[in-house]
Amino acid sequence: MAPHTNPIVLTEFDRDRLARLLEALRARPGGDSPNLEALEIEIERADVVKPADIPPNVVTMNSRVELFDLDTEERLCVTVVFPGIADVKSGRISVLAPMGLALLGCREADEVEWPTPSRTRRLRIERIVYQPEQPEASGRFDL
Repeated sequence: MAPHTNPIVLTEFDRDRLARLLEALRARPGGDSPNLEALEIEIERADVVKPADIPPNVVTMNSRVELFDLDTEERLCVTVVFPGIADVKSGRISVLAPMGLALLGCREADEVEWPTPSRTRRLRIERIVYQPEQPEASGRFDL
């Protein structure tokens, strides 16, 4: 899976947590998956800022995001989460899933895409909806 080309921004906090996740997953059998490599590339190319300095229109970990499918005109809302709490039916998309990886670090109005078995999925980020558990919005950096 190829990473997207939009410029991305990560908080130091998210970068550090994602780096620890990569380290833990790489230590397991099969820890050299293309998704892990893609996440590592995204982390390396990101503009990293202090959590308090993240712009409010950037998708961070635990951001709830309203999206618009450019092909089907469907609207959907998802939250980008760590793999352990992902649940597609509840709209919680793992950062290791193609959609989560494509959204992470992007801004409102950015368009993202990734291949699926049936087509290339193309979405526009309509807006970021911060939830109370969203650390950057709430000032909580322990989540």
